[in-house]
Amino acid sequence: MRVKEGIHPNYAPTVATCACGATYRVSSTKAKLRVDVCGNCHPFYTGKQRLVDTGGRIDRFRRKYAANKGGTQGQ
Repeated sequence: MRVKEGIHPNYAPTVATCACGATYRVSSTKAKLRVDVCGNCHPFYTGKQRLVDTGGRIDRFRRKYAANKGGTQGQ
């Protein structure tokens, strides 16, 4: 079965790069791929707990609640 000409994106070999530095040869419609977690550094596969900070969420949380350390909890 053949696909229609001219309506599908180009699906070509590319390199996916992880934040830990590992690279993988994959096929994709994008020229370059960057990922945050891969099989080399994912806690499920490595058995090590690691805090994955996506887009500075942890830093924003700490800044937001740092001023509230004295706390008004329970009031």
